[in-house]
Amino acid sequence: MREAAQNFRGGPAITVVTRFAPSPTGRLHLGHAFSALSAFRFAEMHGGRFLLRIEDIDTGRCRPEFTDGILEDLAWLGLAWETPVRRQSEHMEDYAAALARLKAMEVVYPCFCTRADIAAAAAAPHGAQPLYPGTCRALDAETRARRMAGPHAWRLDVGRAAALAGPLSWHDAARGEIAATPGAEGDVVLARKDAGTSYHLSVTVDDALQGVTDVVRGEDLFPATHIHRLLQALLGLRTPRYHHHALLTGPEGKRLAKRDRAETLAALRAWGITPEAIKHQLGFA
Repeated sequence: MREAAQNFRGGPAITVVTRFAPSPTGRLHLGHAFSALSAFRFAEMHGGRFLLRIEDIDTGRCRPEFTDGILEDLAWLGLAWETPVRRQSEHMEDYAAALARLKAMEVVYPCFCTRADIAAAAAAPHGAQPLYPGTCRALDAETRARRMAGPHAWRLDVGRAAALAGPLSWHDAARGEIAATPGAEGDVVLARKDAGTSYHLSVTVDDALQGVTDVVRGEDLFPATHIHRLLQALLGLRTPRYHHHALLTGPEGKRLAKRDRAETLAALRAWGITPEAIKHQLGFA
């Protein structure tokens, strides 16, 4: 019998829907396998649906061969997903529509700063990137209009948006009810100069359009959830439950990452490692 999950507001039972949403900027490694298996098994345990989404808005780094590699690796692990696979690059109109709504609400503003400008103006670093100091938020209307002809991003005016939305919260499986504090992330980019959208905007829109009920992802994205909760409130979207799992680390305690050339599933497969061995290593025997 299909198990169902209850709506937070006590509404009718809903089918569990999870997703795995990698970016095709390289081959998958063990960290990706752990996240994909976590989402797949969660859906399986609850008689739900498992989706695969390709987050390929970064046209400068994403490659078709990496998308093919993702499909190959996941199939090798024994995962099955619903088709068609949603590719973000094919749905830019959805993100443009969401951005247009936010513009109408006057909670976004154009930003003309380069990374060098931000690094120079930021008072203190914030994680891997300096926190945006709000430089373009204070531009007068005439200056803003004059510069709109050139390249620009769109940023969320977090203070204005949070005041409009009011107090918000979201549920994390490990930590319980979390009060949303989006201001800690600063005025994040919602539409990049080169893409017309960003991770924050596209993932929020996609999860809603695809009916995702449970977001299973790494704890490195825990801070981003505060922003996503705010966007859900502004756009009138349902808030899924969140399950942030621990990250896999290498011998030196550093999390596995593509940029550090973590061993890929393709390489492990070439060495004769079996899917069963991978699942056993990751705790999914």
